[in-house]
Amino acid sequence: MTLPPKPNHRDGKVSLWRYLQLFRQDILSAQPARLYRAWMAEFKTPFFRSYLCNQPELIDLVLKQRPDDFPKSDRIREGLRPLLGNSVFVTNGEVWKRQRRIIDPAFEGGRLRDAFPAMLAAGQGAVDRLKPYATGGSLEIEAQTSHAAADVIFRTLFSIPIEHEVAAQVFDSFRAHQRAQPVVNLGALLPLPRWFPRFHKAQTKATAKHIRTLITALTQTRMEQIRSGDAPDDLATKIMTTTDPETGDAFSTDEMVDQVAIFFLAGHETSASALAWALYLLAMYPEWQERMAQEAEAAFAGDFGFSGLSKLRVSRDVFRETLRLYPPVPMMVREATCPEEFRDRKVPKGAQIVLSPWHLHRHQRLWDNPDGFDPARYSSENGKTCLRTAYIPFSTGQRVCPGAGFAMIEGPLLLSMLVRDYRFDLVPDRPAMPVAHLTVRGKQGIWLRVTRHKW
Repeated sequence: MTLPPKPNHRDGKVSLWRYLQLFRQDILSAQPARLYRAWMAEFKTPFFRSYLCNQPELIDLVLKQRPDDFPKSDRIREGLRPLLGNSVFVTNGEVWKRQRRIIDPAFEGGRLRDAFPAMLAAGQGAVDRLKPYATGGSLEIEAQTSHAAADVIFRTLFSIPIEHEVAAQVFDSFRAHQRAQPVVNLGALLPLPRWFPRFHKAQTKATAKHIRTLITALTQTRMEQIRSGDAPDDLATKIMTTTDPETGDAFSTDEMVDQVAIFFLAGHETSASALAWALYLLAMYPEWQERMAQEAEAAFAGDFGFSGLSKLRVSRDVFRETLRLYPPVPMMVREATCPEEFRDRKVPKGAQIVLSPWHLHRHQRLWDNPDGFDPARYSSENGKTCLRTAYIPFSTGQRVCPGAGFAMIEGPLLLSMLVRDYRFDLVPDRPAMPVAHLTVRGKQGIWLRVTRHKW
């Protein structure tokens, strides 16, 4: 049986220098095979200790029971600071809690219903953009899903399509920033004082500055529309007009720019990754692609509204299984604020606690057929149990991604719209291989053949 692609693990022990070399090339293949079976693993460096935790009880402790004792590690923000500033993705404590109190209402169920027409329009835009390529030739599909995911973000956040001049500039600049952004910054590896320069690449700083300038212009324009009373009723307006129930304060323009930057990074980069891998898996397993296409044809036969999402059950399970096999964010890092004891091991204050959705989702002691593609697994007892205890593509607990519900609408919807109109097949001489930097993408891209369906 052919299994979905999975990077090779490193063999045996390696020096710290060699590990850093491997880590810079790919986070996943730098790790040993034992992590797919271990409940916990310790890594020592001259500067800090890290503990990777796969045991569901430990993950529950860190993310749900005592999240304030395990804040997000500052090491994560080192490489992301030029673009993300002080956004909700990198903050901790009271600053983070205030940001979430303002952001969360925009992603509640009723607001998602309001955002649905914009998602549907973005999906149709993705279908239309594929038409010139649906000739059976090879197509790098990540570029297409990246375009589609960016369109969703701009339509739902600022009520503008990706073709809008500023939206197009942000999209192009963000792709340049991705190429310039290093996997790991010096400050993530060494205990540097805050005043010590982080030596971000000039191109990284330049692209981040350009993106933030463009987002600032969008945000200032929206501020003016809000003041004049003619702002669209979209996610940006909702967030910018929401006040913190405890302080009565709203986001300033600078704060909103930080948040928009992470919405674009998280909502665009991660969705693009998941959609591309889902299409690749459907090409690998054409029987599931056919089931999805039939389901979509029936669901979209009449007027398709928000309630129609309940008809996309196969698409939901395919997308869910894609997030299991290829979680867009493969690892999360927290920091112990006090001494701990995990599985009879002393965990010192300041230790890095690594939670790896990649290894947890493929853990050999938790999942049946962990490396196989099986969207039907979620109706089994093992699948239901693991879905509750060993499935965290959006994290979990108080720091669960605020856009998790958004993504679980966007993903199945766009997949169904694409598979209804097109057939996706593998390109034999261009197999995909996952590689993880900030997110899990194709090492040499994800190439597919696309043809029109003939219903």
